[in-house]
Amino acid sequence: MSLRSPLGQVRGMGAAGGGVHHWWSQRLSSLALIPLTLWFALALFGLPQLDYLTVREWMASGLAPVLLGLLVIVLTHHSWLGVQVIVEDYVHAKPIKLVTLLGSTFVHAVIAAAGVFAVIKVALTSS
Repeated sequence: MSLRSPLGQVRGMGAAGGGVHHWWSQRLSSLALIPLTLWFALALFGLPQLDYLTVREWMASGLAPVLLGLLVIVLTHHSWLGVQVIVEDYVHAKPIKLVTLLGSTFVHAVIAAAGVFAVIKVALTSS
């Protein structure tokens, strides 16, 4: 028995006890992806050629490596949040859910690290 009112029990608390933080995080990451994706698409379309050398030089110049790193990080975070929601909603066996969530977290962390490493490597090794 709880001494809190029904509204007090629910306010800021979702079914998993995480509240609306997850929901807001996914909405904010999707909002951040809009300008980053538009910038990326427009920047690529603005290149004279899409060969390796041209793209490599573009990746090493100006603000491009910073924005590419942000795009990789925000994209993988947004994907991780989406996969987490799907697993929590549709996987009902607790052991399988736990293993899947841990695996998803690991895979998304590796993808983010590899993506940021690739951007840094290309940006610093460009001639």
